[in-house]
Amino acid sequence: MFVLNRSDLSRQSLTTLPNVLTYFRMATIPVIVSLLAPPSSGFSQNLAFMVYCIAALTDCLDGILARRSNTVTSIGKLLDPLADKLLTTAVLIMLIPKVQAWMVFLIVGREIGITGLRSIAAGHGLILNPSRMGKNKMISQTMGLVFLLPAIPSIQATLSLIGTSFLWISLVLGYISAVDYFLSFYREAKRRGQPDN
Repeated sequence: MFVLNRSDLSRQSLTTLPNVLTYFRMATIPVIVSLLAPPSSGFSQNLAFMVYCIAALTDCLDGILARRSNTVTSIGKLLDPLADKLLTTAVLIMLIPKVQAWMVFLIVGREIGITGLRSIAAGHGLILNPSRMGKNKMISQTMGLVFLLPAIPSIQATLSLIGTSFLWISLVLGYISAVDYFLSFYREAKRRGQPDN
């Protein structure tokens, strides 16, 4: 956790290249949703797959660029996981019934819970850093969607099996990391609540 300062909301901080890539990732969401909206064709599904892959690539690039150019910002640490959650949630919902509705509910429910926790923490000037397990969860979700999005009839069953397997992995990692986030926030809130000696 770290504190969000007023300088983190400056124009310079908001318009760094990594943050612009995050905004771009958010902008791909309505495009993907419109492509997957029924009645969707095999062509539109494959186009959605390509747009999603580009969006996922920006997720890798923004972190690398931020570290190499020393432009890691608090707002970036807040918006990057939010963009990931919005993108993943939108695609999962559009993939029902290819993905079981109950699985989508569990994944999205976890994301809403963590987003709510992040909002509460941000209200106290704290930003929850993404954990390693949380990042692995995101990688598993991304891989799952990469296999589930394309429309290739000859290997559709295999793609679906691999994609669903990755979603199962992300589901387990997601709930384990969620417990870790809540414990981290509780410990920090408790520490702040203790009077100085």
